[in-house]
Amino acid sequence: MEEITDIRTLNERISEESEIVTLLTRGMEETIIGQKHLTESLLIGLLADGHVLLEGVPGLAKTLAIKTLSSLIEAKFSRIQFTPDLLPADVTGTLIYSPRDENFKVKNGPIFANFVLADEINRAPAKVQSALLEAMQEKQVTLGDDSFPLPSPFMVLATQNPIEQEGTYVLPEAQTDRFMLKVVIGYPTPEEEKKIVRAHIDGSFGKVTPVTDLAHLSKAREWVKKVYVDERITQYITDLVWATRAPENYGLAELKPYISVGASPRAGISLAVAGRALAFIRRRGYVVPEDIRSLAEDVLRHRISLTYEAEADEVKTDTIIHEVLNKIAVP
Repeated sequence: MEEITDIRTLNERISEESEIVTLLTRGMEETIIGQKHLTESLLIGLLADGHVLLEGVPGLAKTLAIKTLSSLIEAKFSRIQFTPDLLPADVTGTLIYSPRDENFKVKNGPIFANFVLADEINRAPAKVQSALLEAMQEKQVTLGDDSFPLPSPFMVLATQNPIEQEGTYVLPEAQTDRFMLKVVIGYPTPEEEKKIVRAHIDGSFGKVTPVTDLAHLSKAREWVKKVYVDERITQYITDLVWATRAPENYGLAELKPYISVGASPRAGISLAVAGRALAFIRRRGYVVPEDIRSLAEDVLRHRISLTYEAEADEVKTDTIIHEVLNKIAVP
């Protein structure tokens, strides 16, 4: 791919190449009414090669949105319903002995897909989460003595219900940290809900037809990597992350008793990479502070551990993130 050093030329090329975003957004609107933030977050994960964790009550089109996106790209889609009795082999696959050949054959599990929907991910036990963690981080699966690469692109799009906690397991911190974004999905507006009900009554939802393919997606991802990130943006990201670890150094000493563990280094990386994807979606060849501020909640909320004092005072991670954003000077 050509090297572009002039920011104006880069901006023009990014504007041209980001047409894929328009096609995907229009395609999503055929079946998803409202939920703009959900659609944008899935596109960010798609373009930035990151996993996305969706949290919301049932019926908010989380599963439908993920399935629609995979259909628009003609990608292989797989859904795994996580339950307490799920086994690692149910996710990764297993080795099956063949008496005829006198050896073991690999039977791939549903993890071997481009888009893997992990529905109610917090219902599966630790062994399953461990198997999934390898796939998310290493983009491979180990069966027996051999490791098998997963298809490219590979994205885990997980959902969890924040209300019903019976029969659920808290996700390990190491696994939660692997999700680039944790997106909290809210209810549609009354007007949007009216349109949803009407569309179901009339049967007027459009049919999902592919608008692009994996080759075009791969090309778009390469352009995302070319989006310019200024040194001042890098410093801003670093300050935001460090303010969650040592808030007293940034004039936020009142937050210190509420934070047990601050954001990990992956938080800064995710802010930068997701910021590039968001700039691409907004047809820009460079990242601006507003991109980082727009992403801060989704990138940081699952990477900050709170103390018992925070729980007692009903202080949420989003509250801490808002305080940090309001305090750190914007470049």
